[in-house]
Amino acid sequence: MIDMSKDQPFLSTLSRKEIAVSFLQKVAAGRVREAYQNYIAPNFRHHNPFFRGDADSLMLAMEENAAKNPNKTLEVKHAIQEKDTVVVHSHVKQNPNDLGVAVVHIFRFQDNQIVELWDLGQPIPEDSANENGMF
Repeated sequence: MIDMSKDQPFLSTLSRKEIAVSFLQKVAAGRVREAYQNYIAPNFRHHNPFFRGDADSLMLAMEENAAKNPNKTLEVKHAIQEKDTVVVHSHVKQNPNDLGVAVVHIFRFQDNQIVELWDLGQPIPEDSANENGMF
């Protein structure tokens, strides 16, 4: 278990929206432990159905994904903050040739730490009937 209880006064200068985006950018860049140490609360839980609901299980899965996909990119399209909730809509590509996935991450904050996370994804099709695209 990593120590996520250390004081981090710099968090008070960032908005919750900035924290959520920074967390996702660090994870996509393979800096998973740094993202967790900076932004995840000790009582964190998540709702990804493919992993246990604790912080360590998701962190290890994110590290494994980063190792398998060192050229992963995440492009934030929208970020919305309302009270203790932040929603980030982004385009995630595992590699440059990947069409990617439209992903929505929903973060719940307590103080300026992430305490809960949901994520939903939809693969981007090669051909879409919608002329507006997914973004």
